[in-house]
Amino acid sequence: MAKTPDLKRGQRLSDAQRSTIGAELLKRYETGKSVRELCAETGYSIGRVRRLLEDAGVTFRARGGAGRRRTG
Repeated sequence: MAKTPDLKRGQRLSDAQRSTIGAELLKRYETGKSVRELCAETGYSIGRVRRLLEDAGVTFRARGGAGRRRTG
């Protein structure tokens, strides 16, 4: 996978950068990575990762990983 650039907090991105980074994050997300895992890999905030994924056209998975079963 391609390396994502190091970004400072609040650093603005050009449209081309947003598109390129968003596409890379989308590839990783579609292979099963969670938003939190993408944050840990890139050092980006959850908000930034989510916005970049949204701009890339993601369909977010349901939250919480594997389904939980109710007991009782």
